[in-house]
Amino acid sequence: MSLRRKTKTDIDYARLREKMVEDQLRRRDVRDQLVLAAMSKVERHLFVPQKHRSRAYDDCPQAIGHDQTISQPYIVASMTEHLDIDRDSKVLEIGTGCGYQSAILAEIARKVYTIERIPQLYTMARRNLQQTGYRDIECRFGDGSAGWPEAAPFDGIIVTAAAPRVPEALFDQLAPQGVLVIPLEVGGLHHQDLIKFHRTPQGIVRETLYQVRFVPMRGDVEE
Repeated sequence: MSLRRKTKTDIDYARLREKMVEDQLRRRDVRDQLVLAAMSKVERHLFVPQKHRSRAYDDCPQAIGHDQTISQPYIVASMTEHLDIDRDSKVLEIGTGCGYQSAILAEIARKVYTIERIPQLYTMARRNLQQTGYRDIECRFGDGSAGWPEAAPFDGIIVTAAAPRVPEALFDQLAPQGVLVIPLEVGGLHHQDLIKFHRTPQGIVRETLYQVRFVPMRGDVEE
């Protein structure tokens, strides 16, 4: 949980955040109360570059440098909702980015592990999370294709970059009844679907959610 205390300078951002939750999330059928509470609490503007802070709560992605983006609020909320996590969950995130999605997950789950392969973003995310008071998130620099085997199994795995296929290691690290949410390239990089995989006693069930547009996932998954 965040330890940061609100100050007077946050008042306008707080209003923008509540408007974001009402207009972009509730009206688009995001219903999970834990997700809505997390989106209401986490200060998104503190995770984006200073020059973009006035637009941090707009209904669009924001550039965070190094050809990467922070997803629009609805996508963050929707992907989190589809993970089906709660206070007892352990979650793995592939693609830390600026740390915003990690913070949202940390407001809900018991433990969050996150991996980032771009060194500058890894450093930025750790700084952002420390400055906003998130102490219980484990960050790793490296290729997310391999997952985090020593911390597995995970109740939820979320991937924030589009892959041509699901890395087998992620399936291996998914707990019984666990959920994996990942954008997959179904017709090249410019045609992506958000896919939900649910491990059941009968096997893994695949569900196509909707079309998305993410930056490509790099690493061993490209081979």
